[in-house]
Amino acid sequence: MDEFSIGCPYCGESIDLLVDGSEGEHECYEDCSVCCSPIFLEVSFDELGKLKVLAKRDSD
Repeated sequence: MDEFSIGCPYCGESIDLLVDGSEGEHECYEDCSVCCSPIFLEVSFDELGKLKVLAKRDSD
């Protein structure tokens, strides 16, 4: 598990997430621990194989 700090795309607060890179590239939802909005997460790997997480609003 890798820990990431992301900014909530709804309220802007920084939240910490644990992401399992062993699942490979995937998409999932995580509720913001501050405003409870559903954050759409795209988990992927960059060209060097480093795990990256993109957080978006559900409607984006």
